[in-house]
Amino acid sequence: MLINYKNVNVYQDSGTKVLEGVNFEVAEGELVYIIGRVGSGKSSLLKTLYCELDIDEADEATVLERDLKTTRRKDIPGLRRELGVVFQNFQLLNDRTVYKNLRFVLKAIGWKDNDAINQRIDEVLTQIGLLDKKMMMPNELSGGEQQRVAIARAILNTPKLIIADEPTGNLDKETADSIMQLLKTISETGTAVVMSTHNIALVHKYPGKAFQCQDGKMEQVIIKKAENK
Repeated sequence: MLINYKNVNVYQDSGTKVLEGVNFEVAEGELVYIIGRVGSGKSSLLKTLYCELDIDEADEATVLERDLKTTRRKDIPGLRRELGVVFQNFQLLNDRTVYKNLRFVLKAIGWKDNDAINQRIDEVLTQIGLLDKKMMMPNELSGGEQQRVAIARAILNTPKLIIADEPTGNLDKETADSIMQLLKTISETGTAVVMSTHNIALVHKYPGKAFQCQDGKMEQVIIKKAENK
């Protein structure tokens, strides 16, 4: 399992407990949704996966074979290099081109060969359908294109796991659908995708494993594929 949580309690930075007794497993290639109302603990749960929030109370809490209960601060960058994170507000560097955004990430994680860097950037931009936008600035792109670049950034290092926090939250219906198609395709290549969302229509259209956060608990729920009308 890429993620194995057993009886995990999740706290916000303020010290408020938002989820109690979480049991949660994710395997390679799974598409997993975390659904629930605003403030129900979805984002806090995701933050524990990449150690933005600590886990102090759990029977077991492992991500990519690392024990999050004992992971030291100096080990967190190593974990984060093995997963990709996609945010609702893109978090691109607005003072540099798409190419330089992606190059910055590869250099930061230790890539040195310029030919290899350029080849990998072209590969991911081709995968997301934006190779022709490589030299554009983020503010020259639509919201959907910026989110695609954010996904490209997340898959640069071929991670086993992508964590996406409301990746379609700021997008219109058609654009959200295209982003969901991309994430679904990525999961089908073997990379697990764990995403929070309040867009239940997308969950029905692209079914996967789903967990609902409600009243301080997180429980698995059954999502049926929407019928074509």
